[in-house]
Amino acid sequence: MFLGKKEEPELAEVLDQRRPSNVEAMNQVHRKSVSNRGLTGASALTVRQSILPITLVTILFFLWGFAYGLLDVLNAKFQNSLNITAAKAGGLQGAYFGAYLIGPPTWAGWVVRKFGYRWTFIIGLVVYGIGALMFWPSAVYRSFGGFCGSLFIVGSGLSSLETSANPFIATCGPPRLSEFRLELSQSFQAIGSVMAPLLASRVFFKNTDPHDLSNVQWTYLGIAAFVFLLAMVFYFAPIPEVTDADMALQAEQCAGLTGYVDKPLKKQYKLFFGVAAQFCYVGAQVGVASQFIKYSVESAGISDAAGSDRYALGQGLFAIGRFAAAGLMMFMKPRWVLMVFMTGVMIFIAASMGVEGEGGVAMLCLVLFFESCVFPTIFTLSIRGLGRHTKRGSSWIVAAVSGGALFPSLTGLVADKKSYHIAMCVPLVGFFVAFAFPIYLNTVCARELDGFRESTIGYHGEDGANGDLAHERRSPSLVHEEKGITPSEKEVAY
Repeated sequence: MFLGKKEEPELAEVLDQRRPSNVEAMNQVHRKSVSNRGLTGASALTVRQSILPITLVTILFFLWGFAYGLLDVLNAKFQNSLNITAAKAGGLQGAYFGAYLIGPPTWAGWVVRKFGYRWTFIIGLVVYGIGALMFWPSAVYRSFGGFCGSLFIVGSGLSSLETSANPFIATCGPPRLSEFRLELSQSFQAIGSVMAPLLASRVFFKNTDPHDLSNVQWTYLGIAAFVFLLAMVFYFAPIPEVTDADMALQAEQCAGLTGYVDKPLKKQYKLFFGVAAQFCYVGAQVGVASQFIKYSVESAGISDAAGSDRYALGQGLFAIGRFAAAGLMMFMKPRWVLMVFMTGVMIFIAASMGVEGEGGVAMLCLVLFFESCVFPTIFTLSIRGLGRHTKRGSSWIVAAVSGGALFPSLTGLVADKKSYHIAMCVPLVGFFVAFAFPIYLNTVCARELDGFRESTIGYHGEDGANGDLAHERRSPSLVHEEKGITPSEKEVAY
């Protein structure tokens, strides 16, 4: 869990360095790797400078969402062909989400701190591609164990992509727009996840034998070839590196607004609460998704196919909700948006336990709508103010996605013993823990979070390496000598 700890800089080390401009950061985007302890100037990128790299990674989000949505369909084909039981299907989820528990806090987190975002993107894509290739022999030999191993490798690749993509989007550009950027980028991921099953059922697997895996094999081969090509694109793409040293400097520059004080990782209590909230939220979200169709069949007395149509509607609402939340964040404080959406989740998941018929299905669809903004908003608000611990903290939040390995099995167990309506109590418990997090943010962390939103770093001048120093005064308790600036000159500069 602590691999790469020595790659994190000390604050005094950061403040003693020459501060590159954001122009320098953009001119050095083709470096093979970057020291996490050194400043690059990328913490003060303007909106204009960040548009191209953000767009490239957003395309990755879309393609990643498309491939993820396609995986659900392909996995279902495997399960039907191999007659995999519900219990074994839970093992498949455990293999996939278990990779999130292992990768981000260990090797993926180490790679992002040691070599930077670019190489974590590339390695994640390569691992993802290898996992997709492994499905071919699994299909040929119809091996359940091989299928689980392939899913674990795919999960390892995707978890490393999340370890890099989420913090990169959150930190590449003006800090006041961090939540908006990640919410908007993940909105395109949601679109990909909705499009993939529709294309799969109407194009890839139309009029095919449900026991014939040849189309599945070729589709996985196509996914592998595509992600390998995407890895080559990211090698040449203009991706600026935002280091932990950059984030430490940015946090210091915002100290006058946020009250930031550098603390060791063990005292970052907001981060730990965020990890717990994310673990329970993702588990509850996957628990609802995994039982949605069976719930619809029980509640409305419809067929599995009709239940799938209702689930597609819910996924569409999920995508719409992300765009709606991104728009709201331009006018409302993100901590308020998270509170509103989590309140909606709590109301409608509770209602789904008591409402029968199509009304119950509608309640669950509304749960998906309000779930939309929760993951990216918990992520960005949790890493606010981590400074030199940003990358390691981000990897822990991504590791919390492993909650998806626990809750679906518990939800299915209750459904087998009682009913799918009563089984929604399991996600309700998870959502309740997650609901406590925005309450904490709005009562304890309001000043810190609002201070970052008021920051003008990245909004002034071409050389924004020092941010807007006229407004973002450092804490007076931090006295240090800056290279080339005497104490008297420093007073004038501030």
